[in-house]
This record gives sequence, C-alpha cells and structure tokens, in this order.
Amino acid sequence: QVHLVESGGGLVQAGGSLRLSCAASGITFSGYGMGWFRQAPGKERDFVAAISWGGRSTAYADSVKGRFTISRDNAKNTAYLQMSSLKLEDTDVYYCARRRTTISGTSSDPSEYDYWGRGTQVTVSS
Repeated sequence: QVHLVESGGGLVQAGGSLRLSCAASGITFSGYGMGWFRQAPGKERDFVAAISWGGRSTAYADSVKGRFTISRDNAKNTAYLQMSSLKLEDTDVYYCARRRTTISGTSSDPSEYDYWGRGTQVTVSS
C-alpha cells in the first residue's frame, strides 16, 4: 500500500529550476490539505509550503516565498512544488505530506500531517 511518493528531485545549478511531484495512492487526496517540508541530515524538518484541499489557499516559508509555487491536481491525486531561482541553501531532502484532518486552510506544523512520503533529494550546486 503506497501512500505518497515524491519525484522530480535531482542535481541542479544555482539559479535553476526543478518541479517536484507528490503522487498519492491508497489514501484520500481530495479534501485534505497538503504540505511540503525539507530536512537536512541531523536537522529538524522545516516547513516549505502548504496548500488547502481546494487549492485556494497557499502558504510559504519566508525563505522560499517568491521562488517556489505549490499547486495540486485533485483529479490526478498529485501535488506539485515548482522551485525556481534555486540557491545552494535549498539543498535538502524534500518531503510531501497529507494533512491529518479535513480542516480548511493550510498548516506549517509537521504534527498536523499524518501521511508522509519517503522524500526526494534536491541538490543545488554552484
């Protein structure tokens, strides 16, 4: 039973772009908010972006605002994270997660998410 699978990570030069995808299966996707987080080895998992179940509300960490865009396609059970103007400090493992409840809006709190993917590595080089 696969729940969330991230893809699209890789090696990119600083200033470049990547689009991450998060495909959901085996769980209900529509009706739940989604989030993207990132984590470096030995560090806490940090909030990147979140989107409400209908896609009308989004939220971003200050460090990525204006550079990253979160979106979703409920018909495809997939969430996306478009990353542009990538910086060296964006290097991390990126995880997508599904909100624990059907509450409206967005959340930057990892504890409010129940299903998590295994992550996809994003490496930004100089």
